[in-house]
Amino acid sequence: MERTVSEVAKLAGVSVRTLRHYDAIGLLAPGRVAANGYRYYGRPELFRLQRILLLRELGVPLPGIARILDEQDDEVAALEGHREQLLRERERLDTMLGAIDRTVAALSGDDSVADDEFFAGLSQARTRLRDDLAERYGEGTAEGFEKAVREAEGWTREDYERMGDEGRRLLLRMAAARDRGVLPHSAEALELIEQHYLGVLEVWPATPTTYYGLGDLLVENADQRAIIELVDRDLPEWLAAGVRAYAVKRLGYPQAKHQETVRRCV
Repeated sequence: MERTVSEVAKLAGVSVRTLRHYDAIGLLAPGRVAANGYRYYGRPELFRLQRILLLRELGVPLPGIARILDEQDDEVAALEGHREQLLRERERLDTMLGAIDRTVAALSGDDSVADDEFFAGLSQARTRLRDDLAERYGEGTAEGFEKAVREAEGWTREDYERMGDEGRRLLLRMAAARDRGVLPHSAEALELIEQHYLGVLEVWPATPTTYYGLGDLLVENADQRAIIELVDRDLPEWLAAGVRAYAVKRLGYPQAKHQETVRRCV
């Protein structure tokens, strides 16, 4: 049975533009093109599209996908290979989720988490955050974070838990403000965000640019988002918007750059 490009797009959950792009770069050609220019896809094309989407989910770039598909003629062997990749990815994600859960539990004062687990989880979370900072802002920013970590080497578990308690109290105040309808760019919200900014400076020498970028990290970094969601599941986006507003209004982050970022996001 043949399907039109729009039918395939709807079936696979991709856009017609994506399918046309795959055709243009030679990754997925339609089974045939009718005289009127309509593209039609048959079973072999649908199977190839399935493999493309699987590899995309695994983070393989399009040139790499083309190379892999060209080298694999055995459909069963190809699917088995994809299955093994997915299993490895699931194992990696399960390990990461477990580490995040332990870290969040420990920082929340869960006494059932032993000290060695607490510091192991903290170390893993720091490594993930350091790598995230390096990817977003470059090695210089990540090295600044490492320096702050070294300065806190003498901290005890009680020190970290006290810091976590202070952070949760601030998040609770933010959550209450959000519940009352306080907008993240309002004067009241910015007073709360200022306390967040000062707290960040204690552990990371953030610049106006990197503090503005922290808005994305609070939403996209699994560790940071999990800590905020423990207080209020709807708070990460509010806090992220407040951080960006504070960077613009109080730290002098260029308004033009902020507006350009907003335009790219809508």
